[in-house]
Amino acid sequence: MGGKIAAGVAAAVLALPLLLGAGIADIVSTLFAGSGPSRSLTCTPHGAPVGTAPGMTVEQTGNAAAIVAVGKQLGVPEPGWVVAIAAAMQESRLRNLRYGDRDSLGLFQQRPSMGWGTPQQITTPTYAATKFFERLTATPNWQKMSVNDAAQAVQGSGFPNAYAQHEDKARAVVAAVSGVRCQPAPATTGTGDCNNIQAPTPAATAAINYACGQRGLPYVWGGDGPQNGDYGFDCSGLTKAAYAAAGIALPRTADAQYRAGNHVPEAQPLLPGDLVYYGPVSRIRHVSLYIGNGKTLNAPTFGQSVRIDSYRYSGDEYAGATRPAP
Repeated sequence: MGGKIAAGVAAAVLALPLLLGAGIADIVSTLFAGSGPSRSLTCTPHGAPVGTAPGMTVEQTGNAAAIVAVGKQLGVPEPGWVVAIAAAMQESRLRNLRYGDRDSLGLFQQRPSMGWGTPQQITTPTYAATKFFERLTATPNWQKMSVNDAAQAVQGSGFPNAYAQHEDKARAVVAAVSGVRCQPAPATTGTGDCNNIQAPTPAATAAINYACGQRGLPYVWGGDGPQNGDYGFDCSGLTKAAYAAAGIALPRTADAQYRAGNHVPEAQPLLPGDLVYYGPVSRIRHVSLYIGNGKTLNAPTFGQSVRIDSYRYSGDEYAGATRPAP
């Protein structure tokens, strides 16, 4: 709740590391990169509704497609793709998690302390998939194993039979994303202006509209706003109330909101309505509501009021963003 933040704008934007060869990088750039800073990405398998693979979000579809793309580039046969997708379904639900048991991170919950790579590396989907396939193909007779046993040979899970439950869906996902098509979605960059709100969904519009109406209220530690008897807000109280106005329930603290949210892939641009977080991933200190044009609405700190700020701060660490959904 309500961690202090400093004023000022950080000039540099983090870039996705070039961890793999150009061939893989080119493939995956078509999955995650828009056609400019204002564009997000929509991925769809042939014949499926735009934006999804069967039963999956756009984020999950993109991550699954990245895994398959890496498998193709490395020459891993299709059964290996199924093993990798089943493993990622069990470990992360095909989400690029920035947290996990002990130091586990990413799609496969790989651990820096166990030699999988640095935190930045293993939260890069292409790198994580590459390491998974390297260990899979180094496993003797892996192609003669069941999907469950092959995944367990790589992962060494404390739940050694957990991967079997995902086999059928993993096969369906591979069938869908092996022919995935991705294209830039219609631009919805937002204005950064409360007098001209633009957002990609009705929920995001409602949340921004609510937060805009709270400008000028003071920062109050633990504050949940006038409707709950408090005169003002702290940072997470504001974002919680904003999305409550949109019919979406969020946890109370900034750290809990970060851990519960649908994380925006690092290579995707922010969209109005995204929640932006600051501090080390181990302990998120601050959250704000992105409204477009590099601006957020937030309750900054003691002695200050709810206001519009730049989303990058020179005195605090940008940790990432989530995209609330009903």
